[in-house]
Amino acid sequence: MKRLFWVAVGVGATVLVFRKATDVLDRYVPANARQAAGTLAHLGTAARGAKAEFLTAMSEREAQLRHDLVGDVDVEAARATRTAMRTAHAAGRRRHAATRDWADGPTEDPEDDPHVPYSFF
Repeated sequence: MKRLFWVAVGVGATVLVFRKATDVLDRYVPANARQAAGTLAHLGTAARGAKAEFLTAMSEREAQLRHDLVGDVDVEAARATRTAMRTAHAAGRRRHAATRDWADGPTEDPEDDPHVPYSFF
């Protein structure tokens, strides 16, 4: 109940401050300035609409290009098949790498001599 009370107090205070701020704006700000602010709000709305229209057109064009490139192929199914093939191929390479002759060779470099400070000379 305490939280609900403080939420109600916060909402009430916000409404009160908003109304007082509106009264102060009406009293001290010229009407033309308020209309300019309204014009800016409309400009923001127009920009959001243009962005939404651009994104819609972009997704339509992407779908058209994808269709022209791959046709009516199910792209998600092709991706799943490709992933499965890559996994199987990688497993085959790991099995083959374990049977290589040189895999059991020496691991030390013969040019590593502790008495020669620089081996590239």
